Order: sequence, then C-alpha cells, then structure tokens
Amino acid sequence: MAKYLAQIIVMGVQVVGRAFARALRQEFAASRAAADARGRAGHQSAAASNLSGLSLQEAQQILNVSKLSPEEVQKNYEHLFKVNDKSVGGSFYLQSKLQRAQPVRLCHPGPRPSQQLGL
Repeated sequence: MAKYLAQIIVMGVQVVGRAFARALRQEFAASRAAADARGRAGHQSAAASNLSGLSLQEAQQILNVSKLSPEEVQKNYEHLFKVNDKSVGGSFYLQSKLQRAQPVRLCHPGPRPSQQLGL
C-alpha cells in the first residue's frame, strides 16, 4: 500500500514539475518576444518612456491624438488641461497624466498651459 502511495506522489511531482518547466519556457519566450518588440519600437519610444514612464502610444491616447501634428497636439493638450483644472471641478490626477504625456509635446515645442496659468 505504501509503495503505491509513494509511486502516486512521485508521478504527481513529475507531472507538476513538467508543467512548471513548460510554463517557465513559455514565459521566457514571451519575455524575449516583448523585449524584441520594444527594441524595434525605436529610440524615440525608449526616450519617451525614460522621460515620463509613458510610451508614445500611451501619450497619444492621453492627449487623444492620432497623428503628431503640432497644432492638434497643442490644441488637445490645452483643452484637456483647462477642462481638468481643479478650480472648475476637474481632476489634478488627469492634469498630471497630461503633464506626463510631455514626450509627444517635446517633439513639438510650444508654451505650456501651466506656464500661461501661472502654475
């Protein structure tokens, strides 16, 4: 009886060990693929990510722009910054997200609404 119990335990440990090893290999492969994808994204995305913690795609989503035209970026930034001002019941958190979306704006310099408002 003890012999069979020991065999069952050993087989169970082997099954779990194989499953764990397979999952680990898959995770390493996925991690490597993600690193390769980040590497192909270009230096601009890496620079943006280092400056603000956001990728250019995230910054574009926050600023609600599909292309990086300076006029559209500036217009959306100013509008969203004013709408989210605390004095009109907006969200400081959303304003800070807009500020972190600066890498998109760094590509197209212009005056910041925070400088215009004296913040």
